[in-house]
Amino acid sequence: MTQVLSTSSQRVTFFSAGGLMLKAHSLQPNLEKHFPPMHGEHAVSALHTPRQNRLLAALPVEDYERLLPELEFVPLPQGLSVHDAGDREKYLYFVTEGIVSRFYMMKDGASAESALTGREGMIGIAAFLGGESTPSQAVVLSAGHAYRVGAALLNCEFKHGGPLQHILLLYTQALITQMAQTAVCNRHHSVEQQLCRWLLLCLDRLSSNRLDMTQELIANMLGVRREGVTEAARHLQAAGLIQYCRGHITVLDRPKLEQRVCECYAVVRREVDRLLPDPITN
Repeated sequence: MTQVLSTSSQRVTFFSAGGLMLKAHSLQPNLEKHFPPMHGEHAVSALHTPRQNRLLAALPVEDYERLLPELEFVPLPQGLSVHDAGDREKYLYFVTEGIVSRFYMMKDGASAESALTGREGMIGIAAFLGGESTPSQAVVLSAGHAYRVGAALLNCEFKHGGPLQHILLLYTQALITQMAQTAVCNRHHSVEQQLCRWLLLCLDRLSSNRLDMTQELIANMLGVRREGVTEAARHLQAAGLIQYCRGHITVLDRPKLEQRVCECYAVVRREVDRLLPDPITN
């Protein structure tokens, strides 16, 4: 369920995901409470390395090693608001695992998602584009990890031009494509097609075929009624494509799901692969 509580000092948004009530503050979250400063070392291990992010992996060795000492490993717990609407983005987050949703919340509490980000991208484009903030929120849908870097430092690197600037601009183009195609999909395609697109985009960013998402949360992200998502999920389950149970969705037959989805998924997938080749799969 989504609820909005307003006070004179802050607005708090609640998300129901995987049976949990997840809270995201929409004004000035204290990220240091979630990400305590690390002294003396940046957590890089065999399990979690910056190169798991496609943008950082695409950097030449010299540029990557210059940035590496400034990268701070941070967890991304489910429900965390990485940044809220109107917040000045003090950090940029290169996601290595998990899914972050960018969405807009209306005054009446209605919401709709504009894009998903996983290890192919990062959160905080307003920082290097010069706008410093956006009217949308970025909230963790599926728990994971990221490497963050101060916006001021990355801006300096960005202004010098070179590979980092080029890669960040390519990612921005891919992100714009996803946002534009999401708008087209929401306008012209059925709820079932939208659900297929959303599930496939999530699977592209996860290491398994299971999503811990309630139908109500998915409806909030798609900007549609829950009943529509319930009916669409029922059709997909009856066709043997997915299995849904108590906030858990397991994709059973991805090839058939890809046959059922609208053209929007392929447009977004092709553009990401064209602009951001993945060293892990190439």
